Amino acid sequence: MPPLYSIGKVTVGPALLLGWRPKVEGRENIPTTGGVILAANHLSVADEYFLGAVLPRHVAFWAKAEYFDGTGVRGLLTKGLVTGLGAIRVERGGGRAALSAFDGAIPLLRSGRQVAVFPEGTRSPDGRLYRGRTGVARLALAAGVPVVPVGFVGTAQIQPIGSLWPKLSRGTVTVRFGKPLDFTGRGDDRSEMRRITDEVMSEIQQLTGQEYVPRYAPPRTAGGARTGDGQPGNGNGDAAG
Repeated sequence: MPPLYSIGKVTVGPALLLGWRPKVEGRENIPTTGGVILAANHLSVADEYFLGAVLPRHVAFWAKAEYFDGTGVRGLLTKGLVTGLGAIRVERGGGRAALSAFDGAIPLLRSGRQVAVFPEGTRSPDGRLYRGRTGVARLALAAGVPVVPVGFVGTAQIQPIGSLWPKLSRGTVTVRFGKPLDFTGRGDDRSEMRRITDEVMSEIQQLTGQEYVPRYAPPRTAGGARTGDGQPGNGNGDAAG
């Protein structure tokens, strides 16, 4: 476990558990050893906090490349933070640069680590569950590890989009873990990856009860607004493929 993440497990983690007392269901579904992809819906930045707090093992999250390349005091602090937490670098451009996130995640999974993925590619703008991107399928097939669907309920009320910090007394947070999905032996053509991704999203929907939207969520722009083109965006470091 990265050193800074270890510190967070005995400081920030207990504070989250004590302050918000999240309900956790199905934690026994997560393998205690071996690599696993945690594929979750994405309602709030708080999703990452609570996922890390309720699981004993290290969870590797994605972080946009700018966080690793900052300059000045703030940039150096941010770089130290994401590096110390064991984050996976994500390039915001397309093509080969974007695939570097998978290059970073696959060795971790093959070595027995946990990697969190938000297949929607960004936080939901309205609380609904949007179509998943096929990166979760590509990652599972390439690394040869199971996918555990994760459902967050209530995190958008705890920390709405635009809020810098979680809010106390804003409802109950529930984190649900589904049974592992094993895609060993499945094909890796585009149509099969689409089917695998849709299966994962269906399992997530059963955990959350969200209304499903059969289109991609509009990405957030650098200024925080959303565009309507439905193209991939990593403005929040939410690499899902």
